[in-house]
Amino acid sequence: MAAAPESRHGLSGRRVAVIGGTSGIGAAVGARFAELGARVTLGGLDTAAVPAGLADTAEVVELDVTSPEDVTRFFERFDQLAVLVNAAGVIRRGEEYDLPVFGAVLDVNLVGSMRSCVAAHGALTRAGGCVVNVASMLSFTGGPLVPAYSASKGGVVSLTRSLAVAWAPDGVRVNAVAPGWITTGLTADLRADPDRDRRILDRTPMGRWGTPSEVAGAVTFLAGPDATFITGAVLPVDGGYLAA
Repeated sequence: MAAAPESRHGLSGRRVAVIGGTSGIGAAVGARFAELGARVTLGGLDTAAVPAGLADTAEVVELDVTSPEDVTRFFERFDQLAVLVNAAGVIRRGEEYDLPVFGAVLDVNLVGSMRSCVAAHGALTRAGGCVVNVASMLSFTGGPLVPAYSASKGGVVSLTRSLAVAWAPDGVRVNAVAPGWITTGLTADLRADPDRDRRILDRTPMGRWGTPSEVAGAVTFLAGPDATFITGAVLPVDGGYLAA
């Protein structure tokens, strides 16, 4: 008889934290880990946005990743942590040349990821756990309307590689996914604009938008037993956008 998914992944009963897990990609990731039998804790500001089914199976905690005190309190609940996913992210399209806005975006997307990683390090080490950060295709291409978002996601890639090297002796793997154009709240205005939607689809070899669940599948792969010799990697989930 084939093993159950939770047996294959070895996650049944293990602790998983998804930062930015109350909506979008983060919520899809949390739902996928819950399906695999993990004990999932979602951290985010908009706790009311958690889908009803997920709210019934996961612990939901209000968390501001720009607050060191919030982050410290959040991770104090974990003696051991099998997986940390950093999916918190903001974008301020057209506003990011204003330096205070630029700094605020980096504080959430990049510094927030570092805060969570550092706060979780002890629990991850005790569990032999792993980190999966959420980067972006804009880690590798220019975004003229979003210099802060692009810079922050480029930083997430470098942070991922640096922590992978630093934490390998501790038995902690650190990888990232780089989503392309995904159907989330952050892209709603682009999908609603026929001209911009068409330009995106014309550039994407697979000719469609990706879904949060497709990103979640890549995250659970990197966190699972088939990826135990993978660290410092960045996996694009972009329908071929970066290859075009």
